[in-house]
Amino acid sequence: MHLRILTLLVLASAAFAETNPTYTFPIQAKTPEEELKTIQLPDGYSLELVLSDSLIKEPMAIAFDGDGKMYVVEMRTYMQDIDGTDELTPKSRISLHESTKGDGVFDKHSVYMDNLLLPRMVLPLDDRVLVGITNTNDITLHRDANGDGVADEQASWYVGGPRGGNMEHQPSGLVWGLDNWIYTTYNGYRLRWAGEKQPALKENTAPNGGQWGLAQDDYGKMWWSNAGGEKGLWNYQAPILYAAINVKQQKSEKFDTVWPIVALGDFQGGPGRFHSPEDKRLNHFTGCAGQTVYRGDRLPKELYGNVFLPEPVGRLIRRATVEIKDGITTVANPYEEQMSEFIRSSDPNFRPLNMTTGPDGCLYIVDAYRGIIQEGNWVKPGSFLRGAIEPTGMQHVVGHGRVWRLVHKDFKPGPQPKMIGETPAQLVAHLTHPNGFWRDTAQRMLIVKGDKSVVPALVSLLKNDNHLARLHALWTLEGLDAITPELLRSAMKDEHAQVRASAIRVTESLLKKGDTTLIADIKALRADKDPTVVLQTLYTAKHFNWPKWKDEAQMTLMTSASLGVKEIGAQLLVEAPQISGSFTKDEKKQLERGQEIFRSLCFACHGFDGAGMPIAGREGATLAPPLAGSRTAVQGDAIVRVMLNGLAGPIDGKTYEAAMVTMATNNDQWIADVASYIRKAFGNSGKLITNKEVAALRKELGKRTTPWTIEELRALYPQPLPNRAAWKLTSSHNDRVVAKAIDGDIATRWDTRKPQSPDMWFQIDLPEATDITGLILDAGKSRNDYPRQYKIELSTNGTEWEKPTLQGNGEAGVIDYLLTKPTKAKSIRISQLGEAKGTFWSIHELQVLGAVKK
Repeated sequence: MHLRILTLLVLASAAFAETNPTYTFPIQAKTPEEELKTIQLPDGYSLELVLSDSLIKEPMAIAFDGDGKMYVVEMRTYMQDIDGTDELTPKSRISLHESTKGDGVFDKHSVYMDNLLLPRMVLPLDDRVLVGITNTNDITLHRDANGDGVADEQASWYVGGPRGGNMEHQPSGLVWGLDNWIYTTYNGYRLRWAGEKQPALKENTAPNGGQWGLAQDDYGKMWWSNAGGEKGLWNYQAPILYAAINVKQQKSEKFDTVWPIVALGDFQGGPGRFHSPEDKRLNHFTGCAGQTVYRGDRLPKELYGNVFLPEPVGRLIRRATVEIKDGITTVANPYEEQMSEFIRSSDPNFRPLNMTTGPDGCLYIVDAYRGIIQEGNWVKPGSFLRGAIEPTGMQHVVGHGRVWRLVHKDFKPGPQPKMIGETPAQLVAHLTHPNGFWRDTAQRMLIVKGDKSVVPALVSLLKNDNHLARLHALWTLEGLDAITPELLRSAMKDEHAQVRASAIRVTESLLKKGDTTLIADIKALRADKDPTVVLQTLYTAKHFNWPKWKDEAQMTLMTSASLGVKEIGAQLLVEAPQISGSFTKDEKKQLERGQEIFRSLCFACHGFDGAGMPIAGREGATLAPPLAGSRTAVQGDAIVRVMLNGLAGPIDGKTYEAAMVTMATNNDQWIADVASYIRKAFGNSGKLITNKEVAALRKELGKRTTPWTIEELRALYPQPLPNRAAWKLTSSHNDRVVAKAIDGDIATRWDTRKPQSPDMWFQIDLPEATDITGLILDAGKSRNDYPRQYKIELSTNGTEWEKPTLQGNGEAGVIDYLLTKPTKAKSIRISQLGEAKGTFWSIHELQVLGAVKK
């Protein structure tokens, strides 16, 4: 046996022995001191307890303000039993904690906001904070006016309207980016502070695919993580404003493999996510959430710029080293060879959910500390997950929570800031600070203050030796609306590539105002020696849709020696999936809304192309069934039934990891929009759905609480006759290949071999007279080869034909020709009556629909 393979087997065996502790059921909660003993850390590191129950309960996220005060989001009604009873009761809160002595010991505590519906995100501005809660896209502005630690002023900042859906499918983040825009997960847009008492500005972005948690790096690039699609870190190649891009080189080979200690097998993926039948540890990212980029100054330098990704289902925290190679951002697990993680625990209740760099330069960890981490839709009676959890008793471990601080023996935490009372000039000085928290906070507060007296100091800072200080100065000038073409031309010549790239991005603010004088300067940077700069020229050209930008981009790709420019640039040129048909203005708006929903939520399991999201390491397997070409998607009201109640069980013999849970908490229009999009995208040709149709079906199904099975759904609608092998086919043209119309292969076809003319027909003779309800004609890739005009005739004996049962103008794609009622027929003739110069009539696949079985 090869020595390396033998070594790995020995390591794996040792790791399994080390990471397979035994448990006494029911599993109980430990004290923080007991829990700390279960947590493994690299040498030199330790955790300090910052906050714990009963001061906080069910913590999900934290944020620090300019004075170092900590806001804690507490979802106090989250999954208090295995069914999530009373989860949507407004009894949650945001608490506020302060170290009055500035020594890192939080000794003053208050409830900043109480009786909230599952708060999700907090962004401190100055002495005010922005807050987002569940079931709304609104963001509100709050202030503690009298200094008692309780918010007593409230104003609306962004009105996004209500939203519904599973609470795990709603925004989080609220991160003020280096570019002065505010980003959240799920939403395909970004927001911007526009001044005192002004509503937020809004600009659309690419779909980000993020779920719980959001972070940015030194250069303002947002880092997203995706749990539903089991993607871990992703969409970090380009700023999300321009595109959501991933490339095959962006992760080390085994990056998505995780190495936990706990081996209880309590995760949704079931046995397919075990390391082996005997080793029930999680083998792949699934619950990844709450990532951060460490940008502090009080831990070893090797951690700076690393991304830390909590995996609460695996009870671990992944450290990812980051490197930009030829324009491609790559991540790796430095403990991959040891089959280990940066932090992991043997306590099943250790649930790291969020992380952030603190004002003191250390790394803070939010530990929800609870037994069950999946929302109620994924642990319904009969599910694999419920069966795995209930015997352990973990569902009863609720009402706890801890915040930890990661420290190192060679460093002392830094001082506590006092920025809220500082002058703008004092804030400018912090833009050179080695801790990213200080730089970000100072920039944010300068822009919120809007005091342009600091412009000369910022211009001077553009010559600072520290390129990060130059970056913040550049973007702060942009945020104060004080940037000039002259300053940007100088920045485009900066010695650091990231400053040059940012200069191009800042130029976009002037381009939006109609100043086109810098376009030539941007285009000149296509010849820059650094791929990051070259790619930014392409991003900006695409964003503004400059004339001939695609042709120029392709020329750049052809002449560049950079793999990153070629790989990422090529994806910029990819067109979005086409939606079939022509639509009214209102219909287009509906499909656009549906597309936005699909790209922010549904794609994680069904893929952007509707073909199903591939599962890493399992050739041909997808997380969820394909929607492209799905009869369930287009037939009758089946897709609405699935969205209202969910879908469970195997589909055509295949069991999918991603359960389709109910979306009934969304309103009728939301369901109609996304269902209509699915029925018109990916080559589908179903009919649009109205909110009234959804409302009527919701009322009809009001008492149903269980998900559908595919067998139940199919029993409601006509299904294709199964006896195609016994059919006799004839045609007016090209009769020798008629069998290709029913051979089950969408890639083959029957066609007329000549342009469409009114004398063409195709006939099906069934073995015996049968009740039929319609036909399905699929033109496959021959999209334009549909009959321009048609009639369908039926006969019970093959010689005497009734009047045309259906006739009209044809449509492209997969078309259902449905009869008004079941009709007995032995022979079916489809006649093509129109003309289309240069276009054949083609049938790639044909089905005859039978009557619904009682």
